[in-house]
Amino acid sequence: MNSRWVVSIIGATIVAALLASRPASTGDSSELKIFGSRVTKMIMADIGPPFEQATGYQPVVITDVAAVMKRRIEQGEPFDLAILVNFQTDDLIKAGKLAADTRADIMKAGIGVAVKRGAPKPDIGTVDAFKRTLLAAKSITYLKEGASTIYLDRLFARLGIAEALAPKTVKPDTESVSERVAAGEVELGLIVIPNILSVPGAELVGPIPAEVQSYIVFTAAVSAQSTHQQAARDLIKRLTSPDTVPLIKAKGMEPG
Repeated sequence: MNSRWVVSIIGATIVAALLASRPASTGDSSELKIFGSRVTKMIMADIGPPFEQATGYQPVVITDVAAVMKRRIEQGEPFDLAILVNFQTDDLIKAGKLAADTRADIMKAGIGVAVKRGAPKPDIGTVDAFKRTLLAAKSITYLKEGASTIYLDRLFARLGIAEALAPKTVKPDTESVSERVAAGEVELGLIVIPNILSVPGAELVGPIPAEVQSYIVFTAAVSAQSTHQQAARDLIKRLTSPDTVPLIKAKGMEPG
């Protein structure tokens, strides 16, 4: 079946489910401010329109590297819902910024390797091959503050290649890893797979070997200060519903 038809059918199912529980009168659309990273924006592109149609609340997604969004929350910037990396969400719950009873794992993504579209795909099928490919690359890039950064730094140290990679590694402050690869500025990019799939000029070589793979879990919770508490809770229910699973998988992720 054509993928566009599949998404349309899923969207219609979501609308029907939301309409069934819609209040008698929703009035004009109100903005529901969501803090997250690129993967949040990707999934909300499918979930947002039917949610707004059914509830009258327009999800507005503000994105940056998850660590940056966490700092904006800590600094007191108003929002309604956050979808950040699990440990970041947990920290904000402990700090009283997010409501603990709304915590929900939404999706998870593995780390992949990207090359410029059309470029030869290097061998990353085994840990040894992955290691050789990194050492042979002229340049590599991964986020300065990404959730995968902590893991990759430790992995490269464990593999004994951290010092060799350091001089040729670019760590951008923004979510521009895939864009830099697509532009030919850097040979190899390492970032969560959906990020690679979202950039037309970048191409996924594949996930890093299973033996050294790490999955980043994206977890949602409602702002403790939100003035749209119920709408934000309803959106979390929609994000964790079975109807949303195919949409998450279509973006290169798995349900949380």
